[in-house]
Amino acid sequence: MKLTQADFKQRRDRLAAQLGNNSIAVIATRAEMYRNRDADYKYRADSSFYYLTGFAEPEAVAVIETFAAGEPYRYSLFCRERNRAMEIWNGYRAGLEGAVELYAADEAYTISELDEKIITKLLNKQRFYYRIGQQSEFDARVSQWMQKADAQQRRGGTAPAEMIQLDRLVDEMRLKKSAQEIELMQIASNISAEAHTRAMQTVKSNMMEYALEAELNYIFGKNGCVPSYNSIVGGGANGCILHYVENNQPLKDGDLVLIDAACEYEFYASDITRTFPVNGKFSPEQKALYNIVLDAQLAAIDATRIGNHYKYPHEVAVKILTQGLVDLGLLKGNVDELIKNEAFMQFFMHGTGHWLGMDVHDVGAYKVADEWRAYEVGMVVTVEPGLYIAPDDEKVDAKWRGIGIRIEDDIVVTENGPLVLTKNVVKTVEEIESLMAKK
Repeated sequence: MKLTQADFKQRRDRLAAQLGNNSIAVIATRAEMYRNRDADYKYRADSSFYYLTGFAEPEAVAVIETFAAGEPYRYSLFCRERNRAMEIWNGYRAGLEGAVELYAADEAYTISELDEKIITKLLNKQRFYYRIGQQSEFDARVSQWMQKADAQQRRGGTAPAEMIQLDRLVDEMRLKKSAQEIELMQIASNISAEAHTRAMQTVKSNMMEYALEAELNYIFGKNGCVPSYNSIVGGGANGCILHYVENNQPLKDGDLVLIDAACEYEFYASDITRTFPVNGKFSPEQKALYNIVLDAQLAAIDATRIGNHYKYPHEVAVKILTQGLVDLGLLKGNVDELIKNEAFMQFFMHGTGHWLGMDVHDVGAYKVADEWRAYEVGMVVTVEPGLYIAPDDEKVDAKWRGIGIRIEDDIVVTENGPLVLTKNVVKTVEEIESLMAKK
């Protein structure tokens, strides 16, 4: 399943309607990045640029102009021209003809013409929307454009009177997903769930963390995907490091392994975390902590509903985690007081979720008018509580130390309640042990 040019045009239509009459919006894609010397990182277009254009090549800028009421807007694409010699080395380019025929631009120019052509487009526009602060070099170019437009006043032209942050509009558009976007995210989630299942079935004692990561990457790659983010494969105490990505230690018998890894399909991300025993059997301490996290996660998922505010699932999870820690003797005192004093942060120091979409930490404001925003249909969020008992935490009994647990799923807010995209990978103690016993 892929988005069509009709889908991208609908997005441009929606954006143009929000710009107002006699306005212009400019959005550039991301620059290529060198890995070392002559080698680049594999290119991925900027998410918001791609969201509006479907154009995945580097060195491209999209321009949307509106005019008087009732007049159609104009979509221009500045991109690389066809170049047979460069295409032999680096691959096919759409070129100017392709920009019009394949990507539905009303007009196309070479990227080298941008600084010249944009001045005429800016003149006599009331509002100028662009992504302020995204790229310092592009900010400098915009400043030069405005100076040149201002200089045209003596010839009867005027520069835009208002400069407005384009991200405010595009981020809000991206926050609520369409049915097609959710379908793409479901595909990504299914592939990622398959990868986690494979990891549970192939892990063994003394296996290297990076070897287990390779099992995940195999599933991603065979389905035409790449990781959505740097994979975390943390065995034992490494699972207590929230963003552990070295993945270079052996997995030990008796330890848990925490895997936070998922893939991106057609520019849409998934995000899954599972924690399971290397030897296929939870110890009593591991099981006790794991079930607290699972109870918190299930309750937080259930709380991800229309009308509840963004932070509410976190509050639900924190209460269950804190009560569980008291029950096990890891915290002492009144649960409400412990929450008020944030005593739980000794063991749970991050939020319970984030927006998910084209970026794994997707765009969209978490607050509106300084209040946590309410969930609406089409929002997609992760739910990922955890507990992390540091290996050197002498405030707790030694039997708990070095245990790190996180459980994460991807949730769509629907009229019928939370939809779990990542349900295809097991997560109860009994399900995990049963699956791992079959390997």
